[in-house]
Amino acid sequence: MATIEIVDVTDETRFGIIPPCADPAFDHRTCDYWEDADRGSKASRPSWLPADAGSTAGSTAGSTERPSNPFAPPPRRESNPFAPPPKASANPFAPAFSAPVPNPFLDEAADPLADNPFAPRRPARPKIAAEAPRKLQLLGRGLGIFGSYAKVLLVDGEAVAYCQFGPLSAYPRALRTRDLYPKLPDAPLPAVIACIATTAAARKSGHALRLVAEVCADLAGRGFAAVEAYPEARSVADATPAARPQFWIRAGFALAADDERFPVMRKDL
Repeated sequence: MATIEIVDVTDETRFGIIPPCADPAFDHRTCDYWEDADRGSKASRPSWLPADAGSTAGSTAGSTERPSNPFAPPPRRESNPFAPPPKASANPFAPAFSAPVPNPFLDEAADPLADNPFAPRRPARPKIAAEAPRKLQLLGRGLGIFGSYAKVLLVDGEAVAYCQFGPLSAYPRALRTRDLYPKLPDAPLPAVIACIATTAAARKSGHALRLVAEVCADLAGRGFAAVEAYPEARSVADATPAARPQFWIRAGFALAADDERFPVMRKDL
């Protein structure tokens, strides 16, 4: 029996296992379609990703600095012949310098988060490095407060399905879509499933439905009362990030706003 595992995308290691899109023209790792309502794209943009040749963020690949010669003598510091010579001795009449005694109740450098010296130190919130791929930074915007924004399903260690989700405020295009339907409930505001996809080889195996069920359970545990998805009814299967309406019905969603092109699917949690 196959081993199925579902993991959260919270760092570069997990980001690196996101499976490819069924259509090679798209890429989950560079898609900002939902995050940017005006210029967002689902297109594959390799320039957003680090180079494959063993390079990591912060590496010196491509640097113009020449490597040092291990056999060369150490460089000499050029002295200024016109500068006055350094003073040989200190001023005997100046008071002796003494470092200030650190105050454990005022020293913020030791613990910048310790606003109460008697409270236990707060653990550092998880965050994404500034040099990480742009999509990972988008997925990590609420990591310290909301939690993860994406999950990957693996079968025997191979990633076959991907799902992106989060609060409505994280996806401006979803907000714009909801504005088209005034009858949608304003309270409680839903969470959003922005993308659900499987690899072409893993189709019709139930992995996408299993992943959506896990995401819905996770969102319910985070306090959401409903979740919405915004499929494109006329789009081909590989071109829509939010599947087809029929998929969401099988996943337990109901039609919340009917439209021949952009229906809204909703599920109470």
